[in-house]
Amino acid sequence: MTERALEGVKVLDLTHHISGPYCTKLLADFGADVLKVERPGGDSARRMAPFLNDEADPEKSLVFAYLNTNKQSVTLNLKSEKGVQVLKSLVVESDVLVENFSPRVMASLGLDFEALQQINPGLVMTSISNFGQTGSYRDYKAADIIEYAMGGLMYISGAYDREPLKHAFNQAQFKAGTDAASATLMAMYHQRLTGEGQRVDVSIQEAVATGLRDVVNNFTYTGAVRRRQPNHSGDLSRLRASSDGHLIPNPGIGAGLNWDVMVDFLDLPELAGDKFNTPSARLVNAEELGRILDEYFINQNKFERFYAAHEKRFIFGVVQSPEEVMADPQFEARNFFVDIDHPALGTLKYPGAPFEMSGTPWQARNAAPTLGQHNQDVIGSRLGHTPEQLAQMRAMQII
Repeated sequence: MTERALEGVKVLDLTHHISGPYCTKLLADFGADVLKVERPGGDSARRMAPFLNDEADPEKSLVFAYLNTNKQSVTLNLKSEKGVQVLKSLVVESDVLVENFSPRVMASLGLDFEALQQINPGLVMTSISNFGQTGSYRDYKAADIIEYAMGGLMYISGAYDREPLKHAFNQAQFKAGTDAASATLMAMYHQRLTGEGQRVDVSIQEAVATGLRDVVNNFTYTGAVRRRQPNHSGDLSRLRASSDGHLIPNPGIGAGLNWDVMVDFLDLPELAGDKFNTPSARLVNAEELGRILDEYFINQNKFERFYAAHEKRFIFGVVQSPEEVMADPQFEARNFFVDIDHPALGTLKYPGAPFEMSGTPWQARNAAPTLGQHNQDVIGSRLGHTPEQLAQMRAMQII
């Protein structure tokens, strides 16, 4: 069996929705033993669409299935004294605890970092929240679009003559989950060297703000404010419709590429000459340039242009549909999409790892667990509760 990078690392996963589960997914997929603790009703992501065949079933959420591969699941009601007692028993044998409740929740349950450190001094506790564990916003609620807006990234996204935009889906959540996994591993490295645990505080707002980079530097040092980009028709990097979809003809003019080379590649002699051969001229004649380019690309096959452009070292891209992404030869060459068999979903394709490791590769060992699938193994066998005790806890809605 191939060695796993995080073999032997025990993670207690108290997360829900997206940011926390993605953090622990990264740890689990690279070999950590991740035990997901869900309330008896289950992680809220179990009720997130899309569902397989549009059947709204807690075991058929495709979002949950992706975010929770290679984990085990137990159910615990942490609002009950017995549930907290069981959790503390699990903390004793864990290296890491990850949670993404509102900042006040863990303390209200008597499970704040100081209390857990008394049980396990070496524990790394990673907390992910909208705005962090401190500051005047710490208890504010937020959604992904709020994080984009308040992190500053939304201000520079979209066309300058329109309202700001955010990327699709929950990218702020995934970015925070990635940062949390990285920070957890750093804290674990320190733990292994010193035996000391520590608290890792991840703010989703700050995770978004780290993407600003040059925007912040420009403002700090020059007072310049970057605005959203113009979307005039002559913009060479503007999205263009093709005969079979859309492509992005970003030739890199102005970064060392000669305009005449581009004109020759497109075989558009009407673009030669003084009218378009300098950035200033192209800006003055942007409307006409845009019309010529639109009329040209609407008759082109996007992939033919894509491959031909890269032979000339132009920076072209194509807008790929989900079907085209799944058939992309680059993804296929790197074996990115993998088949995973799930008891309720059957065999489906999932995205693989966001990076490759030659010695300890990513592995899809198990599908996402069903709700409370490992109650007997963990709460029963590992912690020593009898079948009768488990039945009693189930009747009292503790598990």
